[in-house]
Amino acid sequence: MKNRDLTTGSVFQTILSFSMPYLLSYFLQTLYGMADLFIIGQYCGVESTTAVSIGSQVMHMLTVMIVGLAMGSTVMIGRAAGAKEKQKVNLAVGNTVVLFLFLSVVCTVLLLMAVHAIAAVMATPEEAVEGLIRYLMICFIGIPFITAYNIISSIFRGMGDSKSPMYFIAVACAFNIVLDYLFIGMMGLGTAGAALGTTLSQTISVLVSFIVIRKRKMIPGLCGADFRPRKAVLGNILKVGVPVAVQDGFIQIAFIVITVFANRRGLNDAAAVGIVEKLIGILFLIPSSMLSAVSALSAQNIGAGRHDRARDTLKYAAMIAVSFGLIASVIMQFAAEGAVGLFADDQEVILLGGQYMRGYVWDCIFAGVHFCFSGYFCAYGLSMISFVHNSISIVCARIPLAYIAARYFTESLLPMGVAAPAGSLLSVVVCIAAFVWMRRHMERFT
Repeated sequence: MKNRDLTTGSVFQTILSFSMPYLLSYFLQTLYGMADLFIIGQYCGVESTTAVSIGSQVMHMLTVMIVGLAMGSTVMIGRAAGAKEKQKVNLAVGNTVVLFLFLSVVCTVLLLMAVHAIAAVMATPEEAVEGLIRYLMICFIGIPFITAYNIISSIFRGMGDSKSPMYFIAVACAFNIVLDYLFIGMMGLGTAGAALGTTLSQTISVLVSFIVIRKRKMIPGLCGADFRPRKAVLGNILKVGVPVAVQDGFIQIAFIVITVFANRRGLNDAAAVGIVEKLIGILFLIPSSMLSAVSALSAQNIGAGRHDRARDTLKYAAMIAVSFGLIASVIMQFAAEGAVGLFADDQEVILLGGQYMRGYVWDCIFAGVHFCFSGYFCAYGLSMISFVHNSISIVCARIPLAYIAARYFTESLLPMGVAAPAGSLLSVVVCIAAFVWMRRHMERFT
């Protein structure tokens, strides 16, 4: 595969052309995750919907941490590609494969041992516990394939190719929908069927991607020596990736804590929060694609010494994210119940979900901004800044505000929904302060 040069031409057009495959990939990945919830809701009861919504949230947490850790690979590969250093690109690719292969095996073993504890920590309603355990055990077995897809994506995006990952996830999405209808609808396997569909479709996608990569020789020059662990290469990947993975883990823990608050309020509240989390996943497609685009584009431009283009990338991406966030937030004030109703027939669940969505949806604006900043900081190797602003947000706003809302506003989920945008607003303030500091000390990074 020929590396794509992202250091020339219109910055705005480059963002759009590079982020569109990202956006479609995230849409397909979100659709992939929502298929389980939608199809289980058509054939099973609220307890199965709750089990899948909680289980998919656990799996989403693992996935975003893998993606966060892989950000180190994207940045290292992007910088090397921007500097036209092909040997460094291949070393980063080989060491990425070795690192994530080891981590995926370890995670699989540990999580299978902890599955019952996870169900307990999630404060899962009693009716949904058995279904949740079946769902998680099967999904945990598929962790190596989930990891493989995400590192393949990070490698290609670092090289400037955002289209190939889109094709690979499209394969997984198509198979997941077909297998869900087969296992859940025709065979009546319930939550186990949803998990089987997810795991097998990921496996098929990874196998297809390996066949395509090998047939087209998409990473030329890669050899056995590149897979030999190098302390310096692994150190650079982990230096960027670990803070991002930890920060993403903290964010997901905050969401899980909020889910626990909702679970303790009853089955309907738990189902409502789970459904809205899936819907928010769709609305976060633009902010998420901007984060990934900013990190990849800025990394190449920094490698080429084009720091002005890196700043322009941040500016235009933030403008796109805010514009979309405003539109989405306004629309959802009128369409919240209708959106939740696509996944539930119970009127109480629909009412509660609509309340939660109206508060939560404003996070699309503020999260979009701090996502773009996070991508920019990571491209400079300053992922610790992203860790700090997200940690402050979680500790000072998201969790305490959600707790207060859950305890003192028992008739509505709207106040609990507001906790997320309040936390993101605090993150934006910290990000702006960090950006101003960077501008004043830019000589350290050039």
